[in-house]
Amino acid sequence: MADRSYPEDPEVADRPGLEEKARDGRTTKERKRMKDSNSDLFDPVVAMESEWSRGGSTSDADFAFAFNDSNFSDRVLRIEIMPDPVDARPDSDGCTTIADWARHRKRRREDIKKDNGADIASVPDEQILNGNQPDLDECENQDEDAVAMVEEPNSGDEATNSIDSDWSMDCSAGAVVRVKTLHISSPILAAKSPFFYKLFSNGMRESEQRHVTLRINTSEEAALMELLNFMYSNTLTTTAAPALLDVLMAADKFEVASCMRCCSRLLRNMPMTPDSALLYLELPSSVLMADAVQPLTDAAKQYLAGRYKDITKFQEEVLALPLAGVEAILSSDDLQVASEDAVYDFVLKWSRQQYPKLEERREVLGSRLARLIRFPYMTCRKLKKVLTCTDFDHDVASKLVLEGLFFKAEAPHRQRALAAEDSASSNRRFVERAYKYRPVKVVEFELPRQQCVVYLDLKREECANLFPSGRVYSQAFHLGGQGFFLSAHCNMDQQSSFHCFGLFLGMQEKGSVSFAVDYEFAARSRPTEEFVSKYKGNYVFTGGKAVGYRNLFAIPWTSFMAEDSLYFINGVLHLRAELTIRH
Repeated sequence: MADRSYPEDPEVADRPGLEEKARDGRTTKERKRMKDSNSDLFDPVVAMESEWSRGGSTSDADFAFAFNDSNFSDRVLRIEIMPDPVDARPDSDGCTTIADWARHRKRRREDIKKDNGADIASVPDEQILNGNQPDLDECENQDEDAVAMVEEPNSGDEATNSIDSDWSMDCSAGAVVRVKTLHISSPILAAKSPFFYKLFSNGMRESEQRHVTLRINTSEEAALMELLNFMYSNTLTTTAAPALLDVLMAADKFEVASCMRCCSRLLRNMPMTPDSALLYLELPSSVLMADAVQPLTDAAKQYLAGRYKDITKFQEEVLALPLAGVEAILSSDDLQVASEDAVYDFVLKWSRQQYPKLEERREVLGSRLARLIRFPYMTCRKLKKVLTCTDFDHDVASKLVLEGLFFKAEAPHRQRALAAEDSASSNRRFVERAYKYRPVKVVEFELPRQQCVVYLDLKREECANLFPSGRVYSQAFHLGGQGFFLSAHCNMDQQSSFHCFGLFLGMQEKGSVSFAVDYEFAARSRPTEEFVSKYKGNYVFTGGKAVGYRNLFAIPWTSFMAEDSLYFINGVLHLRAELTIRH
């Protein structure tokens, strides 16, 4: 293309300051300020970084007319298409739906795992698991084989040499199946991709060559062509989820953030299924770490957490999920479980089923799953069992149990502060879930009599949800080797004339065991905010029986729930039950 000369702008010619700005986009003052701050006068990588993260400065422009047109191109891209390795067939090969894609990946996981042996460690009999081993791909990397960028001499000699740079990798050996040649515009590709920017501006000899050779596998061809077309037109022609996932991974490989964002948005707008959600969470790590894909993975996590929030209802299905799916579910605050003890038991059951080898199981529990169990909300009895559980490394178990116990020992305001600080983190170990059984604090005494004091807090919203005939149960606590629980009710008074708040004490174990207990119910009351005794009694418990008072506060439900109620302090009802064994 012939050089062109343009008439000199008379205003610029007369004013040197404007001439300097017109040439490099900066004024003299701006350049001086950069020099004073020890910055380079112009660092193209730094300057364009924010543009790439937003998709490039030309992200809204449509250059589709210039795609593969020699009139608007300054280079020739030679694409050498190699045969796929036998063990690296494309995930989307022959797939038309996400379900097909998932089945294909599942078969690949089965092939990888079928030779793995089992090494079940000794565990308590009641926790030994039966059943087939579900598929699991903890850290499967679905990256396609690395591409190799090589230079092509202008002489037409077909011999090529690998470029020694960060973005160049050796491709698996094999004969070239076919060659595809495209006319490309280096400014358009460089504006969209740091990969191509470095290729065309790295100062090496290949950046001066008009011909550039890109070597890919057969399975990558469709995705690469779709990606190149997008870099010109900002649109994708494919609408099938498997093909979009292939384009997404190609865009990640060639660092085209705007295309990754487009694929992510299109996939997010499709109906989510368990298969598709798991696929999104099992994408290669480089893809998962990209900001452009974060909304897609967040949506997948929310879908799985919502679908399986009642893990007891879908237990067999959840036990078959891979690690990424289980992590998404256990991260949720809305998990519907009886208590955190149930979460701990589930994690042990899942890990033993998925990782029969003790060493692998300890690694997964210690590095991935332990942080999702909220040990501060487990009962002390269960925390004792954690210390003797062989599935956990002893040092890890000790640290987790101590953390849980220290939290329990904190004053309520400190607990709330820790939960608030932790709410922004991914672990959220100090944040309370929406347990079916409400957590309690228990103080136990052995002398002079076996006695325990139990504290149960209920939020105003939880109490409001009890109307007209609901119940909420506490987690179990123990006295004299027997399990007890508290239950709060909205029920009718003895004359069935109005609704009221009731509190009851029950014993868990069923059978012929009898237990004589003195008990007292109390609640904090304004204005003193001290505990005031509301009911005393004694009862000889047998398994499965409960005793209490139907109208604990001797007022109708409407008065109990009123804005000026004496019993809600900062929106919380504070209850206390004191139990003593009678001899």
